[in-house]
Amino acid sequence: MNILVFGKDGQLGKAFKAVFDANKLDKLHRIIYVGRAECDLSNAASITTLLDELKPNLIINAAAYTAVDKAETEVDLAYAINAKAPEVMAMYAKNHGATFLHFSTDYVFDGSRTVPYVESDIRNPLSMYGKSKAAGEEAIEKVFGSDQEGFSESNETNSPSLKGQFAILRTSWVYGEGGNFIRTILRLAKERETLRVIADQYGVPTSANWLAEVGLALALNELHQLKPFPSGIYHAVPLGETTWHALACNAIQAAIDAGALLKLRPEAIESIPATEYPLPAPRPMNSRMARGNLEVALTDSLGGSSDMTKLQILEESWVPQVAAYVQDLALRKLI
Repeated sequence: MNILVFGKDGQLGKAFKAVFDANKLDKLHRIIYVGRAECDLSNAASITTLLDELKPNLIINAAAYTAVDKAETEVDLAYAINAKAPEVMAMYAKNHGATFLHFSTDYVFDGSRTVPYVESDIRNPLSMYGKSKAAGEEAIEKVFGSDQEGFSESNETNSPSLKGQFAILRTSWVYGEGGNFIRTILRLAKERETLRVIADQYGVPTSANWLAEVGLALALNELHQLKPFPSGIYHAVPLGETTWHALACNAIQAAIDAGALLKLRPEAIESIPATEYPLPAPRPMNSRMARGNLEVALTDSLGGSSDMTKLQILEESWVPQVAAYVQDLALRKLI
């Protein structure tokens, strides 16, 4: 089987490589990782050429234009990478019977709901970044068309060897190997004794490694071969919820517990409303997402409740994941 991963230099692309390496999947399959140097995602023709050359059975789009504020002015580039590129990948998957995993974002919602968003909630992005990601979701759904009208609670799906299938995995507040909120806070904690962090935006911090494992749990069986699943949208976040302020406090305490020498203490982090930290692009105030489709799909694929021990990945909370992440950074002297 040929597996093609777009976005090898990003947090999620690196996470997929780590998970593949840990499971020694390179011994079973041909895995190709591509980044900007190998493929210009703003050029649809270069994507098509690469797909035709490599003939992937599994396409993982871990790449995206993620400069949220710059997207307000770099609109064409954001749409090229976040909307047109996944459309091209989806067309290849549909026409060649491949499986397509595409990762999206909580920014497709406006954040006005007071409860977690479900997969079928109407998209209403606030920013150009969110609009470009929403356009990518819509393009994928349009490519696959009426023969796969989204998620079904039935486990009756066609084999991916006979017909292409797709999963749009929406997630939030991702952190991994690269720049992210947690590492920014830890860097500032070495320089400052006080900090002001937004406390009225809610979401779920998501480990890039956890997200990669979830994607593969959906797409591959225990033998690491492709398996059928209901095409559609899946919300992929760990259990729990928090705010940016609480996440910052959590990360700082985890770093202190791991022996990091910081100037900043959790109690010195001031909570502020988002209105006191204006940014070019608006952010959703509520990024919480319910995971109903993912839980049903993984339960069905494992044969029901008799094999629930294999669903432990869905029972993981963001809190110990962040603590483990920070501890690892401390061990590698990256704090």
